[in-house]
Amino acid sequence: MTRVYNFSAGPAALPEDVLKQAQAEMLDWHGAGMSVMEMSHRGKEFMSIAGEAEADLRELMQVPDNYKVLFLQGGASSQFAMIPMNLIGRTGKADYFRTGSWSKKAIAEAKRFGDINVTVDREIDGKFTTVPERDEVGVSADAAYVHYTPNETIEGVEFGYIPDTGEVPLVADMSSTILSRPVDVSRFGLIYAGAQKNIGPAGLTIAVVRDDLIGRAIDGTPAMFDYATHAKADSMYNTPPTYGWYLAGLVFKWVKAQGGLAGMGEINQRKANMLYEAIDGSEFYNNPVDPSCRSWMNVPFTLADAELDAEFLKQAGEAGLKTLKGHRSVGGMRASIYNAMPEAGVKALIDFMTEFERTHG
Repeated sequence: MTRVYNFSAGPAALPEDVLKQAQAEMLDWHGAGMSVMEMSHRGKEFMSIAGEAEADLRELMQVPDNYKVLFLQGGASSQFAMIPMNLIGRTGKADYFRTGSWSKKAIAEAKRFGDINVTVDREIDGKFTTVPERDEVGVSADAAYVHYTPNETIEGVEFGYIPDTGEVPLVADMSSTILSRPVDVSRFGLIYAGAQKNIGPAGLTIAVVRDDLIGRAIDGTPAMFDYATHAKADSMYNTPPTYGWYLAGLVFKWVKAQGGLAGMGEINQRKANMLYEAIDGSEFYNNPVDPSCRSWMNVPFTLADAELDAEFLKQAGEAGLKTLKGHRSVGGMRASIYNAMPEAGVKALIDFMTEFERTHG
């Protein structure tokens, strides 16, 4: 069997060591005589898996004691509704930054539940290529919270700083960046992330919520959309995505083995720098994002001649470099180089790009 280098934006590659361990434990987890997929979520075996995974995530992210870590379903897209349902009630208003496709979707959903003030809008001629400077970020006095997307997966635009929102809780969709580098959790009221990029398989969502923001849901909020429901039940109100939770736990241990978030950050910065240097050093390839806010995780690039896109993808696939096609709204290519993408994979992509330019430039 030959493993390819999978540059998918999500579901994304998982660490090979994690997949091998899951394979070895598939039929019999630690002598239980059954797969984790078959276990009761309330049995002692799975409870130990769940507890260890949460403890490891808390250790990795240095989550303060006054935050709950919730293992949920529904993806980040469900959080687009859960956040205003749980947080907007204090004033009925919230601030949002509009910096790409995913923040646009979050805004559209939030408008169902209150008065949404778009305080930052970086769309120019239908494109998103920048984020605001620190001093351009303002906060409305009556905002119940401020929401932003630190990394826009589709456009490859990333904040290089944490916005200062004062006493107003800051909410972040970290689906593309969670676990990729150290982060000061205490700067946020709520962090959420779909698992399928840096945590595990699709179907699991992580929410790290400060205690004082729990128990404020607006009237009519369904029990399954109330953070208090899941916090009180230790994420076991209903049957959780048990196998995804188990795999996430394996990933957390793998990240710890890489040197934790500090070690992971060094690796990820090297990978991104290598790829951007190759793009910038060529007249054949171009990255559309302002260099001051380029993503470490998602690197879009175009070819000098778009007519060559199909041939590039064909030959890349034959070389074992898969899922490089860019999102339809941006075009060209996109290399997602999350935690599980090894440096060797990035080097293989750069070597291919160099050779393709030599033969087609």
